[in-house]
Amino acid sequence: MSEYMINGNETLGIEFGSTRIKAVLIDENFNPIATGSHDWENRLENGVWTYHLADVWSGLQDAYARLNDDVYEKYGVRIKRLSSIGFSAMMHGYLPFDKEGNQLAEFRTWRNTITQNSAVRLTELFNFNIPQRWSIAHLYQAILNGEEHVSKISFITTLAGYVHWKLTGKKVLGIGEASGMFPIDSSTNDYNADMLSKFSDLPEVSKYDWNLRDILPEVLLAGDNAGTLTKEGALLIDPTGNLEEGALMCPPEGDAGTGMTATNSVRVKTGNVSAGTSIFSMIVLDKMLSKVYEEIDMVTTPAGKPVAMVHCNNCCTDLDYWVSLFIQFSKLSGNSITKPQIYDLLYNTALDGDSDCGGLVSFNYFSGEPVTKLDSGIPLFARKENCNFNLSNFMRTHIYSTMAALKIGMEILEKENVEINSLTGHGGLFKTEIVGQRLMAGAMNTPVAVMETAGEGGAWGIAILAKYAFDSTDESLEDYLDSKVFSKYKSSVIEPVESDVKGFADYMKLYKKAIAVEKTAVENI
Repeated sequence: MSEYMINGNETLGIEFGSTRIKAVLIDENFNPIATGSHDWENRLENGVWTYHLADVWSGLQDAYARLNDDVYEKYGVRIKRLSSIGFSAMMHGYLPFDKEGNQLAEFRTWRNTITQNSAVRLTELFNFNIPQRWSIAHLYQAILNGEEHVSKISFITTLAGYVHWKLTGKKVLGIGEASGMFPIDSSTNDYNADMLSKFSDLPEVSKYDWNLRDILPEVLLAGDNAGTLTKEGALLIDPTGNLEEGALMCPPEGDAGTGMTATNSVRVKTGNVSAGTSIFSMIVLDKMLSKVYEEIDMVTTPAGKPVAMVHCNNCCTDLDYWVSLFIQFSKLSGNSITKPQIYDLLYNTALDGDSDCGGLVSFNYFSGEPVTKLDSGIPLFARKENCNFNLSNFMRTHIYSTMAALKIGMEILEKENVEINSLTGHGGLFKTEIVGQRLMAGAMNTPVAVMETAGEGGAWGIAILAKYAFDSTDESLEDYLDSKVFSKYKSSVIEPVESDVKGFADYMKLYKKAIAVEKTAVENI
């Protein structure tokens, strides 16, 4: 193995998640052989959820150094050469730069709900849903706000596109991530030309010297060569100078695209649910929806196929805070039980709860939730006077709350008769075996699969996309994943339990009524 490592045939995948930067090294057979990670957190500064770009590079270097240490411990060598590299990051957002490459405004992440005005106007202009987190919504909102930096813009991109640009010199994006900057025309696999013209013709836009098409990244498909790692880029990853330049780099993608790849959900009528800090479902369509829905984002797979996306800003954060109370209590009691054991115990007791949570309801809103039309949020737990208040119901309602807003969006796809042959779950909600998977199956009333590779997540997904680009094959991405990657991996499937389906439906009746309570809390607390 050491000799193999020296040959530099490995592929590196790195994903900038909301709470963790993860690096995965895979061999020629797609097996993860080393990992490294770095924890980080977003900041709320001047009303904007953001990350400092200096933290991007220090976090990347730390995650890579930990990966390199893992390689050394296992194989007695350090990484010197790589065949290919892929970078991905939390989707969308806004990063503007001037012609000298200077950052013009803070990185405005997907979590912000500060573009309601622009999102509504653009949705009407395009007759196409423009979510608040999309880059074009942020740009147009900055224009409507009269922000000084807009006149200086030479380039706008996402976090994944920014990192790739600095490592290769190429201003490009994978089509899946690009579809969250500006609407894509799936017949051309490029930005929608008619919508570009409509935007540019707006009086408040036409006064600027730049043209929108010129300041957006170039759109690339999975399998395309997106440049190579430069000498300067190699030093940004590995300041020791040991990593050599020259590795091929695939188009940078968002975590939605890597989630589809990591769960083999890029073929028509397949879908996946990613459940971590946020939660979103991605369903690959065989036909377009009958009309525009503000709850449904139309994006694409990394290969350009149309996808209906239901994205909710809030998922496991509030649940994790509640679990942390039990972890603190365990320490106070002198118990030696571990954090993973506490998670498993609490998750599993949820299965013993009433299927409708017995009169308890929870809102996990740390930020606004566009699906339920809230611009900001406050975590809220409430219970009826005559509820069945016990630990099992308490945990079940907090797990239900992670998927309740998602269900509201998925109900629209049900009414549209969208066919889903398979739904695959991945992310933190599914780490405890069976629980999240079973409750999700009941909530969505469809079988839910979890793959044995689910723990590798998006960093593994972008590594696969990098290997696909390096192999330069004529196979479609769908066939490549089926034949080369997932033919050897197992998955477990849980069918919906009838009592869970009915119980979750009853819970949703209370949840929808209680949205008014959440709105009142936001207004008054």
